Amino acid sequence: MYRKGQGVSQDYITAHVWTNIAAVNGSEMAPELRNAIAKEMTPAQIHAAQKRAKDCVAKNYKDC
Repeated sequence: MYRKGQGVSQDYITAHVWTNIAAVNGSEMAPELRNAIAKEMTPAQIHAAQKRAKDCVAKNYKDC
């Protein structure tokens, strides 16, 4: 939804965060989707998304 802005504002970073978390938690299709999203992002955006995902997990998904 965040990747395409369906029902929410388009936000590649948030899309990457949640697909990254899904991939880490065992989703089989998440890595492919995360990589497709990353192709639409700058290296700085990818770095920000990775940091945000790590922080989100560390906070037990609060305030993500």
